[in-house]
Amino acid sequence: MLSVVVGTGRCGSTLVQEVLARHPSVGFISGVDDKLPKLNLAGRFNGTLYRRLGPRPSGMTSLRHSRRLLERGRLRVAPSEAYHLLDRHVFAGFSKPSRDLLGGDLTPFVKRRMREFFDDRIRRQGCGVLLQHLTGWPRTGFLQAAYPDLKVINVVRDGRAVANSWLQMGWWDGWRGPDNWLYGPLPPALREEWEESGRSFPVLAALGWKMLMESYAQARAAHPAEQWLDVRYEDLVRAPNEQTARMLAFLGLEWTPRFEAGFARHRFHAERGAAYRHELTDAQVTAIQGVLDKPLREWGYE
Repeated sequence: MLSVVVGTGRCGSTLVQEVLARHPSVGFISGVDDKLPKLNLAGRFNGTLYRRLGPRPSGMTSLRHSRRLLERGRLRVAPSEAYHLLDRHVFAGFSKPSRDLLGGDLTPFVKRRMREFFDDRIRRQGCGVLLQHLTGWPRTGFLQAAYPDLKVINVVRDGRAVANSWLQMGWWDGWRGPDNWLYGPLPPALREEWEESGRSFPVLAALGWKMLMESYAQARAAHPAEQWLDVRYEDLVRAPNEQTARMLAFLGLEWTPRFEAGFARHRFHAERGAAYRHELTDAQVTAIQGVLDKPLREWGYE
């Protein structure tokens, strides 16, 4: 079964993917697979290696080479969004569409390639659930057109924290303006809000989150309700056992002793939840909250 963990980026979806990948019934595409897209590796040993080499609990020693296999920027055996691989072997526009990819965008040709791509990995990895991680646009309608039973875990984080984090990332291309960034042009109403802010970059980051979250709301409305689960990052770090149990049950998986051993290796940190309050100026926070008031409330934030 193909399932996905999705989110806007800088929302905690990577943490969710890496925690769930500890389960022995979960397969995934690794960073090694993605760094070598020409080889089209099926990742037969991804789960075995990842679950053996994961980070140890605080206070315990760990092999230096084991840590390196999980570091970002290296040939990581940890789960990857695998955009190089997907662009090469499924659909060249998958990683950077200017809007969300919907069911109507899927052609029969791409559907065949997609089924071959994921089905081969499910078979080679022998997993009950192949869990794919995606950030940015949801793309869930596009995937569900090929996999009607697709299950979606949507990781949601406070838009103020996401906007602040985006501003600190080297890959965030909002500095080039909304006519040149990854997500395509802003809708007229959002463009007007950006102009009224004096073309504030923190406001632009907030509007990016607002635009993406509207696409997630639309994707959720179009998806079978029993196949969609929203998980707030703040709830996860506050009650990791409870929220992880929810996600496992949603995927049809049990909390086994083997999963417990891997789960115990993760640490959940809640202290950066309001970091935006001291990493942005008061005026910037006020401006962000002004454009995010409605969507923040809609997603359960005060």
